[in-house]
Amino acid sequence: MKTKVHKKLNELESTAICGNDISSSVLYVSALAIAFAGQYAWITLLIVSGVLFLFRRIYGEVVGALPLNGGAYNALLNTTSKSMASFAATLTILSYMATAVISGNEAIHYLHHLIPAMPVIIATCVLLGFFALLTIGGITESAKVAIGLFLFHLFSMVILAGFIVVFLMHTGFGTFWENWNTPAQGGSIGMAIFFGFAASMLGVSGFESSANFVEEQKRGVFPKTLKNMWAIVSIINPLMAIFALALFALPVLHSDAYQNTLLVEMASHVGGDWLAILIPIDAFLVLSGAVLTSFVGVSGLLERMTLDRILPQFFLKKNNRGSSYRIIIMFFLLCISVLFITKGEVTLLAGVYTISFLSVMALFGIGNILLKVRREKLPRPEKATWGAVLIAIIAVICALLGNISMEPKSENPSNLSVFLEYFIPSMIFIVMMLNRTVLLKFLMSVIHSIFNPIRRLVFTIDKTLLNTINQINEQEFVFFTKGDNIATLNKVMLYITKNEHTRKIKIVLALAEDETVPKNLPQEIDFLDREYPDIKIEFIIEKGKFSPALIKKLSDKWNIPINFMFIGSPSDKFPYKIEELGGVRLII
Repeated sequence: MKTKVHKKLNELESTAICGNDISSSVLYVSALAIAFAGQYAWITLLIVSGVLFLFRRIYGEVVGALPLNGGAYNALLNTTSKSMASFAATLTILSYMATAVISGNEAIHYLHHLIPAMPVIIATCVLLGFFALLTIGGITESAKVAIGLFLFHLFSMVILAGFIVVFLMHTGFGTFWENWNTPAQGGSIGMAIFFGFAASMLGVSGFESSANFVEEQKRGVFPKTLKNMWAIVSIINPLMAIFALALFALPVLHSDAYQNTLLVEMASHVGGDWLAILIPIDAFLVLSGAVLTSFVGVSGLLERMTLDRILPQFFLKKNNRGSSYRIIIMFFLLCISVLFITKGEVTLLAGVYTISFLSVMALFGIGNILLKVRREKLPRPEKATWGAVLIAIIAVICALLGNISMEPKSENPSNLSVFLEYFIPSMIFIVMMLNRTVLLKFLMSVIHSIFNPIRRLVFTIDKTLLNTINQINEQEFVFFTKGDNIATLNKVMLYITKNEHTRKIKIVLALAEDETVPKNLPQEIDFLDREYPDIKIEFIIEKGKFSPALIKKLSDKWNIPINFMFIGSPSDKFPYKIEELGGVRLII
């Protein structure tokens, strides 16, 4: 039989899959940075670009040394313990879940901007289902769609940037300089840049995705995807922030309408209605591409975790295209459940999205340090310097702390509280899977402690009942034969088995001095003994004539009550009356 070889992804395909996620950040990160840093937003985005530059080497060293799916999970699995690796994996899964739901919902909201009658929740479910089916169809098929979405997005951004440049050439940068001279929010430039940087770090979400499906990429492609993603966010995100500050005054940029659809407002301002239609279409498509990134990334991660027996082996089943369809279906159902639980208010997932992603970045940096210390001799194509690793980790931790300390808007819960609501149950499940043998043994001990006393009671009762049964069956019976044939004796045995509880019967033949034993009687009794193995038949020849006195004598001798002694029905020539026999029973 021929084994189907699955095609590996080239540079463009790999970059498109993870690039849709990271490049879609331009739709919200510029507005987010301006909301916290004001006129210094473009500076915070350049700082983010610098941090991402450091992470290029960090990711390149770890994945180059350990080119396996799983990202931070894989790094920590090979340098620390399974528990620590599972902690990173749980954060990554939550990040992908939040990315898929938020990106899908935001994509539909942009489309809803053009088609107001479209139901958002149902359309989001359809969008998630479409990309689940696309991922099940195979990663190469998914890559073709990702390339189209990615190139269209870059094309749209180039067009928008071109119109803005032409517009500013006519109007100048007066608005930008007015914004620049505005006092910093809260009076502190440092705090504005700090919180702006913390918020802007969300603009690099998706950078970790390439590491989660590195096994699907051709040799040498992975570091190129990192370089391409870094270049995209380093150019587009700061540039759009500068353009926004050059087009609109800060009070306008801080309004809710501009915060939610900043690029649409920019397109409408410089290009009119047709460009304002192009950008929502582009936003819908590229955010849909971010959904695809989530499905592809989580598929590679969960498959690796299943191979490591952290998740049930049930998820390893693949279709003929090589896709772990059960993992994809499970992730799809999880996303749908989260969408309905939040009732479309996906801003509730912001805390999960923020803290999970930044924690994964920090853990990857820690994984790099552990790789340097514990796997020093492991070959790797490139190395990150100690200084670069430490600066990158500190920067991410600062961004993480900044996001945790941000005040929630209106009555929304804090980022940390929402994150913990999802993280704790997920982590409990992973801990249970990691310690399932211990839990099963504990369950066995609990069951034994509950049921052992019952089992001992049942055993005692069983033993008592068995002894009682044995005592009942130990009672012997006697049948006085006149030399009956085998048919008559068989009737006796049938009566005994149906009506009495015994394991032994004595067949007694009383012989006077002038009488002899019938010729075939011993053989027939021996035959019956074999035919009724549960009853022991003992043939006894008693000297003397059958009489009430003989019955009484044998009863006393064997300690068998007379009512347990049987005879056949006597004829009219029988010398004794039935009542004279002391209670002997007639059975035939």
